[in-house]
This record gives sequence, C-alpha cells and structure tokens, in this order.
Amino acid sequence: MKDFKEKLSGRIFFVLALSSISVLALITVFILIKGTPLIAEVGLKDFIFGMTWAPGRGEFGIFPMIAGSVSVTFGAAVIGVPIGICCSIFLAEFAPAWLSKIFRPVIQLLAGIPSVVYGFWGMIFVVPLIRDYLGGPGLSILAGSIILAIMILPTVISISEVSILALPRQYKEGALALGMTHWQAIYSVVLPSAKSGIVASVVLGIGRAVGETMAVIMVLGNAVALPESILDPVRTLTTNIGIEMGYAEGAHEQALFATGIVLFVVIMIINGLAQYITRDKNKGRR
Repeated sequence: MKDFKEKLSGRIFFVLALSSISVLALITVFILIKGTPLIAEVGLKDFIFGMTWAPGRGEFGIFPMIAGSVSVTFGAAVIGVPIGICCSIFLAEFAPAWLSKIFRPVIQLLAGIPSVVYGFWGMIFVVPLIRDYLGGPGLSILAGSIILAIMILPTVISISEVSILALPRQYKEGALALGMTHWQAIYSVVLPSAKSGIVASVVLGIGRAVGETMAVIMVLGNAVALPESILDPVRTLTTNIGIEMGYAEGAHEQALFATGIVLFVVIMIINGLAQYITRDKNKGRR
C-alpha cells in the first residue's frame, strides 16, 4: 500500500510537471506559427534592423524598439544593481537581527506590488521631476530606468543575500584572522565567493526588466525613434506589443507576434544564462 501511494504520488507530480512544460511548448508553437510567416516575408535582417515601423505602409522594422529596450534595461541595471548588491551586503553582514526582520518582508513586498502601480507612481512623481529639473517631456528613458530599477530590486537583493549567507562562516573568519578589516573581508573574500549567485541575481533582474510592459508604457512616451539622450522618449518591444495588439490585424498582427518571437528568444537566452551560472555555482560547491 505504501509503495502504491508513493508511485501514485510520483506519477501525479510527473503529470503536473509535464502539463507546465506542455503549456510552454504550446505557447512557443503558437507564437512561431503566428509570427514566422511575416519574418519570412519581410526577411529577418530587414525585420530586426529596419528603422521604420509603419504597419499601414507595410514597413515592419523593429530596431528602434530594440534600441529602446536595451537602453531602458541598461539604465535600470546601472541604477538598480549597485543599490541591490549594497542592500544585500547590509542585510547579510551589518544589519541587526531586528532590522533584518523588518527589511526582508518589505523588500519581498516590493515584488508583489502590481506593475501598474509603479507606472502610476512614476507618472505622478518621477516624470514631473525629470521634466522640471532636467528638461524634456519627462516621459523618457531615464523615467523608465528608474521605475524598472525599483522593480528589479527584490530579485537582486533576495538572491544576492541568500548567496552571501550560504557561504561557510570559515571564509570570513579566516580573512579576519589574517588581519583583514570587516570591509576588506567582504570585498576580498565574501563577494568573490558569492559571485556566481550575485551574477545570477543580476541576470534574472535584467530578464525581469526586459519583460516588463505596463509600468514602462506609462512612463516611456512610446516614441518609435532612436533615442539621442536619456531624456528622449522611446518604445520597447513589450510596450509595442501591448499598445498595438488590441487593434492589429493581418500582417500587422503577424508582425507583433514576430516581435514576440524576438522577445521570447531574448528572455530564453537571459534565463538560460542564469541557469548556467547557478548550475556552475552548485558544481563548484560539490
């Protein structure tokens, strides 16, 4: 009877795991079926590196939106990653236990706030500040980068902190015994030893930023043009799909699905890189 229950439980879990994989496979096949014909018609090179997005005229170039996605994601990483790593070091190495018990739930709460709330806050506070003190329309790369930086903080902080706390105590104790100060031990021993986990947190945070839609729709300005400064409005791949899918049809709809294929490939590469880094870290521990 016990063996039967164990086998039944194993099969149930297998079916559940298989169902999740099947859903991913169906989504992938659906996107490919919808988007591949447009890429074949326009040409992969012209589609990716084309400078004009004018579905009404049959022009489907997404390079300005690729540039917008890259610039906003890079800005979010520049702002959010250093802050996130510093917060994780503080929580793991310096914060008293009572303060950590307060900070950790608050940081985790940031991950549960709907993205539209971040976008609304950005429209009300961030955009006017940029417009009044730095110039431009306010709806810009900088505004999107700030919002996305805040949104990736829970990922970077949580994973980096866990990576630091998972290190054997002997690492830091050995460094301190050799005469290093606390800061020297952190910089020379702790951070290099936790590098794989920290890099994985950064990669996952970047993947989160690349895939964000609603918040950046509200603060980017959504102009289909190559930006010349961080104060210029841009449109990302995700916002392009979110804005136009509601009324697109025919070749226009296929172009949006083709954009989804590009975005899907980018996200898969980022997640694969994170998995590789994490796996390499686990192998190193063994």
